Amino acid sequence: MVLGVTVISVGVTPAAVREPAPESAQPQPRQAERLVILGDSTAVGLGDPLPDRGGWRGVGPLVAHALGVDETGYLNPSFTGARMACVRSDQLPLALAHKPDVALVVVGMNDTLRPDFDPDQIATDLTAIVRELTAVGTTVLPVRFHDHSKVFRLPPSLKRALSARVAELNEAIDRVVETEGIACLNLDTLPGAYDLTVWSVDRLHPSELGHRLLAQGFADLAAAAGYAIPEPLSLTCSGGVEPSAAGHFGWLVAKGVPWLWRRGREFLPYAAVIMWRSFRERVG
Repeated sequence: MVLGVTVISVGVTPAAVREPAPESAQPQPRQAERLVILGDSTAVGLGDPLPDRGGWRGVGPLVAHALGVDETGYLNPSFTGARMACVRSDQLPLALAHKPDVALVVVGMNDTLRPDFDPDQIATDLTAIVRELTAVGTTVLPVRFHDHSKVFRLPPSLKRALSARVAELNEAIDRVVETEGIACLNLDTLPGAYDLTVWSVDRLHPSELGHRLLAQGFADLAAAAGYAIPEPLSLTCSGGVEPSAAGHFGWLVAKGVPWLWRRGREFLPYAAVIMWRSFRERVG
């Protein structure tokens, strides 16, 4: 006996195939329109002279070129001998009026050579600089310093004293950078920072190559912050002047030695304390 079997066909609706979600679009780098550099003689550009006694170029104009910032958007109120307090009181108001997209802050070494060196006050001043600029929409990029005694020849006791001062300065800068959550150019780890070719004859200011290294470091930080770099920096020196031997000697006699004499007298009392502590550690 054969039974009739009814076969019921059940239609199965295939699951909807999801299209892969498009990769989130990467934000396009933004164009910086305004740049300011604040600080001391390195910010001025000393060590990178222009032809025909046209003054100094240095790190600021090099970064401006890399960012595509034209002359009307570039401001440099820095001056030789400036300390952190000078930047806050004299240079910051000009920078705020300029409303820069990016601000480079290169200052602190003059503080290390003064008898009234105060790392806590330096941190307070730098904090004010960073916060006031950040409040107007500026990306602030300060530096922390290399051990200058490694390129500037000094007797061992003075070398220890200067290294200790720079370490205190960097600790103050580090506190501000961490608290404010900003990027910072670390000159101690900058490739080539201790090569003598990146320093001018005085060993106090970068050479043209040194300024280009600084500028490249700043440009990298600006790129990481989302800014376009339409003109990547080259480390090939061009457009400046290679100082002659006579120029080196003239600078040392007219500027270098008097500067060292003034700052050395101010720094010696602190150095004497370091020497005394070292002596006591050895004998006791």
